[in-house]
Amino acid sequence: MPKQPAKLGPALAGEHAEATTIASLRRQAEGCERCDLYKDATQLVFGEGPVDARVVLVGEQPGDREDLAGRPFVGPAGRILDECLHEAGIDRSECYLTNAVKHFKFEQRGKRRLHSRPNAGEIQACAWWLGAELDELRPEIVVALGATALMSLLGRSVGVTRNRGELLTAPGGFSVLVTIHPSYLLRIRGRSDPEAERARFVGDLAKVAARIG
Repeated sequence: MPKQPAKLGPALAGEHAEATTIASLRRQAEGCERCDLYKDATQLVFGEGPVDARVVLVGEQPGDREDLAGRPFVGPAGRILDECLHEAGIDRSECYLTNAVKHFKFEQRGKRRLHSRPNAGEIQACAWWLGAELDELRPEIVVALGATALMSLLGRSVGVTRNRGELLTAPGGFSVLVTIHPSYLLRIRGRSDPEAERARFVGDLAKVAARIG
């Protein structure tokens, strides 16, 4: 039986937006100014996928490609995620994909926009939307891809290194799988064993496939 964390993160424990459908929630979110990230981002990147999805994958925030396209997981990390989902026996088109933070946070370096990790206040502010998405979707399993997603969902009582691969219970009636963000597989090339780390990530995702049958 999966265990339940001692404390929950803001997406599950805090107040959320109210909406009757995911489409109406998206319309509300498009004008979001709950933190300052909207000022520099191209646009808000909301979640996408079937509203009856049994699996929701939550990442950190949009990257440069996602910010420009207005869609989650369409950049290099998204391609790796697609491949690993396929290897694990999961159809991406049947999943709902979103992020803990909906605007791209970056540092400008010349012409390049370099990813900058969201802080606790930004995660807290955007949990207003993530919590509402989960309220509407009511999935069976939520996959926390990396530390930011995990903090938004389950707070600081769990960690990616300590709890990776575990299925933890949440009060919404779903389980949360703890794993890495696929961007980690891009960063470790040449510094670790990328094939072994990729296989481990696929193994984590395979637990989701086994659960949903």
